[in-house]
Amino acid sequence: MHTGAEKRIRSLLVFIYGADQGEAIHKEVLHILREFQNNRTQAAAPSPVTQGDALLIAYADMLSPAGPEPPGSALARLEGFLRRWNQGGFTYLHILPFHPYSSDDGFSVIDYRKVDPRLGTWEDIGLLGKQLKLVFDFVLNHGSVQSPWFQAFLQGEPRYADWYTARHEGYDAAGVVRPRTTPLLSPFQRKDGSPVWVWTTFSADQADYNFANPQVLLEFIRIFLEYADRGGRIVRLDAIAYLWKEDGTPCIHHPKTHGVVKVFRAIIDALGLDLRILTETNVPHAENISYFGTPLPGGQGDEAHLVYNFALPPLVLHAALSADAAPLRAWAKTLPPPESGQRFLNFLASHDGVGLTPAMGLVDGAALAETIRIAETRGALVSYKAALQGPVPYELNCSYLSVIAPPSLGGAEIRARAFLAAQGVLLSLSGLPAVYFHSWIGSEAWTQGPALLGYNRAVNREKPPIDQVEGDLAREHSLRARIYQGFRRFLEFRRAHGVFNPDIPQRVLEAEGPVFALLRGPDQRGAAALCVVNLGPNRVAFCPPMEYTPREGGALSLEPWETQWIHREKDGAKQELSTRS
Repeated sequence: MHTGAEKRIRSLLVFIYGADQGEAIHKEVLHILREFQNNRTQAAAPSPVTQGDALLIAYADMLSPAGPEPPGSALARLEGFLRRWNQGGFTYLHILPFHPYSSDDGFSVIDYRKVDPRLGTWEDIGLLGKQLKLVFDFVLNHGSVQSPWFQAFLQGEPRYADWYTARHEGYDAAGVVRPRTTPLLSPFQRKDGSPVWVWTTFSADQADYNFANPQVLLEFIRIFLEYADRGGRIVRLDAIAYLWKEDGTPCIHHPKTHGVVKVFRAIIDALGLDLRILTETNVPHAENISYFGTPLPGGQGDEAHLVYNFALPPLVLHAALSADAAPLRAWAKTLPPPESGQRFLNFLASHDGVGLTPAMGLVDGAALAETIRIAETRGALVSYKAALQGPVPYELNCSYLSVIAPPSLGGAEIRARAFLAAQGVLLSLSGLPAVYFHSWIGSEAWTQGPALLGYNRAVNREKPPIDQVEGDLAREHSLRARIYQGFRRFLEFRRAHGVFNPDIPQRVLEAEGPVFALLRGPDQRGAAALCVVNLGPNRVAFCPPMEYTPREGGALSLEPWETQWIHREKDGAKQELSTRS
């Protein structure tokens, strides 16, 4: 066990729980870690993220069966689809929660140690892990009120008596930062008939754990290590910003929340696990990147290995809908350089919506309001959160494809090019790129979803029949096929060129209007790549660095929504990718 990391665990536990209790909990943690080491059959040294890596986000039951099929076959169906269609494009698979659950499409977990039998088994998870490196959701903030833990809490079992966060009826929640407009406290009845008011940040079906009880942390450390043993290579800390509750504080980004994340990071370092922490904090950019933590010797932070680049989806959306990439360019210039060791998970769409909070202060308020208005005319729904001034827009729920490239734009060719322009920005940036399954296969908004399921996010959570999707992908000129082939070309180009490695420098170039231009490199061999995207509906000209000037001289000409990538070796040899028809 790495001595320096073990000392970090001890100091963090003392910070979180005080000297006496922290020392006692430290001894229990050491026992858990040694037991894990002794029982582990194999260990792998940490492996780097390279330019060949890309992550796919999917539900286990992302695709419906073509006909009658036995329960528990969803994971096997996903595995077969990926074997046929991925072909090395993606190297990581984020399987959204696959445990037994009661609501929120899996994020109200009933049992963290089981696979929902409606989806498959741990063996099915293992088969997926032979194809791709797996990403597991770690829903630390809350769990289902139907779980055995919560039912034991209501029954008054001593072990679970202090397992959840409870407050008195009438508790003043005005100062608590909320991502929802629902009541903060939900009433339940104990076995003896007495009422208890439980903290429910996200819904009345999701009770928040009480991490002030160290036994809660110890149990989740055990589960965390079980995830590592099950083949997890990234663990995503869901809704982590709200973990620690302290009266008189906003209960978001609490120092002890950061302390808990650092404990998990120190455990990885102590055991030398090939495992990374990804924090999910859909908040303003400066708050979001605080989860990288404090730099350790060597430049790496002591908290998350990866942080979601939450400002990217709304800024790209705004650039595409307004034909003004200036806010995107200005923000991208502030991103930490690769040598800082800070790695972003870059994404545009996910199972959730497009968070608006991260764009606050980066886009003029009136301009952002106009983008929201245009998005609504293209089928987007707006979700709100509670704030001191009342409900404010929190998230756009939409298909990224349907909003970026609606049918009014034209046929499949132009719509695919417009959508792929947004992906051209995503895939050019330093970090680990992540693509939502529905973006990869070119799915449009499921307009019936919100009414059928009762929540806005359903608009982007359709589970189409597998035979329908595969039929569309096999038709060369369909919208799905054009988008799928576009992703394939982008990922192949990235994989072939070391300048897209996360360690290689990037520089945002001066441009105007809807143009986003990025220079990657040079790498160790002196190669570099120019990535230019026109996010607007008109032909534009861009003046590149001299070495990328066209043979005939002058500026690069970009068609509407065209992406151009130009890789240049040290000797001047070039390879190009363009989405021009």
